[in-house]
Amino acid sequence: MIRTLGDKTPKVAETAWISEFAYVVGDVEIGEYSSIWPGVTIRGDGDETIVIGNHVNIQEGSVVHGSGLVIEDYVSVGHCVVVHCDRVGEGSLLGNNCTVLPDVVLGKHCLVAANSAVLSGQVIPEGSFITGTPATVKRQVSESQIEQMRHTAQELAEHAKAFRDSGL
Repeated sequence: MIRTLGDKTPKVAETAWISEFAYVVGDVEIGEYSSIWPGVTIRGDGDETIVIGNHVNIQEGSVVHGSGLVIEDYVSVGHCVVVHCDRVGEGSLLGNNCTVLPDVVLGKHCLVAANSAVLSGQVIPEGSFITGTPATVKRQVSESQIEQMRHTAQELAEHAKAFRDSGL
């Protein structure tokens, strides 16, 4: 469901797919080939736009909320993730059930482990593997992990296309 809030209506690229069981409201922009799966809530009720880039997938049960939040291209947001930060860098993957709190900036190609909690105010360097509660940087991601994260984003864009083409 796509809803207007005040004078703000979500802007969705023609090639994007949003499940009829997702809720997208307010000042939100969703880029090309991105997918918003069932049970996702994206709430753009802040002073600045939530921008979701191209080839981004936000999977079942996740919540995206924040003023000026930017999710860059080729990001995968796993199942039941809370995204409430400032920026998720290109090519990153947020594991199932993780939480990324306000005022966090994740660099490009970051991998946040499932069930982790990234506490407010952190700036996470590019290519970091982050895990734990509270989450800390454990090591750099490998080139094969970076490639796998990009592959995941591309694969889910194709999967979403099948849903869109089926009229779902």
